[in-house]
Amino acid sequence: MANRYRLYPTEEQAVFMRERHCADARYVWNLAVEQFGYRQHRERGTSGRPAPGPTARQRQLAEARQEIEWLRCGSSSVQQQALRAFDRAVQACFDGNAKEPRWRKRGVSEGFCVRDTKVVVHSRAWAQIAVPKLGWVKFKLSRALPADKLRMARITAAPSGRWHVSFPAPQPAVPDAGRAGRAIGIDRGVATTIATSDGQMFRAPTMRKREQAKLARLQREKTRRRKGSARRRSVVMRIAAVHETVAGRRRDWVEKLTTRIAARYDFVAVEHLAVRNMVRKPKPKPNPDRPDQYLPNGAAAKAGLNKRIHANCWGMFARRLGQKTKASGTTLVEVSARYSSQECRNCGHTAKENRESQAVFRCLACGHLDHADHNAAQIILARARPAPTPGPGAIPQGVGTARCAHGSENHDWAA
Repeated sequence: MANRYRLYPTEEQAVFMRERHCADARYVWNLAVEQFGYRQHRERGTSGRPAPGPTARQRQLAEARQEIEWLRCGSSSVQQQALRAFDRAVQACFDGNAKEPRWRKRGVSEGFCVRDTKVVVHSRAWAQIAVPKLGWVKFKLSRALPADKLRMARITAAPSGRWHVSFPAPQPAVPDAGRAGRAIGIDRGVATTIATSDGQMFRAPTMRKREQAKLARLQREKTRRRKGSARRRSVVMRIAAVHETVAGRRRDWVEKLTTRIAARYDFVAVEHLAVRNMVRKPKPKPNPDRPDQYLPNGAAAKAGLNKRIHANCWGMFARRLGQKTKASGTTLVEVSARYSSQECRNCGHTAKENRESQAVFRCLACGHLDHADHNAAQIILARARPAPTPGPGAIPQGVGTARCAHGSENHDWAA
């Protein structure tokens, strides 16, 4: 969790941060990736070349700064923080929470970290941060600074040319808005982003028609510009600005909706979705008759589905909801999503034919008619909170396994 603010450097400051600090951080990171040598690391049993540890990497950086003049001209703090970020990325990979660290490309995810942060507040709207070897750079105080001491800051450059500074901060608790005793089940979908068990439907913001027309015009203009030219770079930045505007609108929507849920409900049930696995590309399908050819594997249709899943912010919604419910003391339970769209909440009959269409659910056994997403949300809530047992020693009648997002599995959630 971090508080992010818009940074407003001068043109000279922006050039210095991009060409000096971002370049140094990227070079040190890429050198660590190369030196770590995942290929050699996997073959360590035969080559006998173990990967260097964090202490060895920091010592090698100090030696490299003594020998390489242009590296010595950069900030040692920025370069050391790049190595520490690499150490955290390696640890996250070993813990199974992230993929292996990859090479960083110029112009993509540019940024660097500053330690022992110094911030001066000039007014309710503006403040300045001290950047090594550069001086003071102003930023907009769009929200209050974190209450704790500012030990670290990360400065990033977006493809559109916008700069931001982020300070680590704990997730604050969401104020109680009458959540006591209230429960809700949440179903995520493509046509309807969020459907709740109490009948609410929410759709993530999409790109507006005017933005679509502007994006199409800019993309046509981009094709007419020569690669590597200043005009092409200008058009690329304007295209990135359109995408960043839409992404910011979706992020704002997620923040407001998750805050609303955490404030109004004491018990939240969601379906467990492996979003990262769901948006993977389909594997190639070799033709057994022609080894040099491949059969259609539905990649185009899968790409369209993946795009819609990303546009509906499934992963961001689940992550922010988990952070806010944990900070607020709200119970969040994840249940299996298996057959939740085919099971009738009225009688429990499960069949593919119950789903009459994308939006219509009609049970073949009891005739129950409902919106398909609303029915699924109620099934999710029922799985998280099984019906009370009829007598002592009886087995609960809930279906599926409930898993508390803040702890371990729990099979006995009471109503």
